[in-house]
Amino acid sequence: MNTVRTVKVGGDYHYTIAIGADLLADGARLAHMLRGRHALVVSDGNIAPLYADRVEAALRAARPDLVLQRFVIPPGEQEKTLARFGECLEALASLGATRDATVLALGGGVVGDLAGFAAACWMRGIDCVQLPTSLLAMVDSSVGGKTAVDLPAGKNLVGAFHPPRAVIADTSTLRTLPDRELRAGLAEVVKYGAIFDAHFLHWIEGHAEALLARDEAALAHAIALSCEYKADVVARDPFEHGDRAMLNFGHTFGHAIESEQGYAGTTGEGLNHGEAVAVGMVLAARLATALGMAPTEDADRLQALLQRLGLPTAIPVGLAPESLLARMRLDKKADARGLRFVLWTGAGKACITSGVDEGAVLRVLTHG
Repeated sequence: MNTVRTVKVGGDYHYTIAIGADLLADGARLAHMLRGRHALVVSDGNIAPLYADRVEAALRAARPDLVLQRFVIPPGEQEKTLARFGECLEALASLGATRDATVLALGGGVVGDLAGFAAACWMRGIDCVQLPTSLLAMVDSSVGGKTAVDLPAGKNLVGAFHPPRAVIADTSTLRTLPDRELRAGLAEVVKYGAIFDAHFLHWIEGHAEALLARDEAALAHAIALSCEYKADVVARDPFEHGDRAMLNFGHTFGHAIESEQGYAGTTGEGLNHGEAVAVGMVLAARLATALGMAPTEDADRLQALLQRLGLPTAIPVGLAPESLLARMRLDKKADARGLRFVLWTGAGKACITSGVDEGAVLRVLTHG
């Protein structure tokens, strides 16, 4: 019998995260999340051929009355646009989706963000069930209800907070996940240890090879613990007015890199999200050291772990520090006092720091 782990997200917008193998074929579990008779499966050109038929067959067996359609976008961050968002709304219109309809986001973070934003806006908000198929989406973007699309000016600048009705993470999908995407997800797993729990960071160091080898027990433990950390902070701060911002450790630097590269990670011409966050975490740790907040040894340890996991830890060649700094000024985490970063005072101890001197940031961007 498959073991299903559950993590409960509390607060005013409570829901459950289910983690286990073969959950996409569990029609009863999927159908239980649908309040009405309309459902739109949103996926992309990589994931839909692998799993969409399975999800739809399971739903139809459990709910023969269901009016079910599929909307598929091309893969890649560059597709997370207002234009694709509009097409998703048109798909809901074609479905005849009513106020009790459900959007099923089947895929990675791009699909989850786009589908969740469409669900947030259709008739001022309908249910969204997140079905993450990448490690990164399982431990990060599917949990917490942050939905958005990108603009040429920056990442995730247009969006809404829209907590999901449920998250169903089928760990068997990780068997087909490309190695690069697995490593990208491990960057976000490392983030939770870096900002919340030095013991978890130590556990990752001891299980790095098992995680890279896709050991199911190790991955399930890493996913469940990551989700528990995120669920705890989301319950306290659902709209990112305080502590939840700590989840952005490494993201200010990382988003600037992604934006400057034109979200070219999917084509292999740039870093993907997890890779950019890996670089960003190292830069954030180095910035904390430069500001006298944390020891150099902790930054070295973080960099070494990310390198063991096969992740980049340096800014890609050809990106100008001044251009990256300009991107950060537009980052949605900036405030009236200037640049705002999630830094740390050492492993497992994150803090939000506003009004960071741009000169210090520029020196880190230039010299690492």
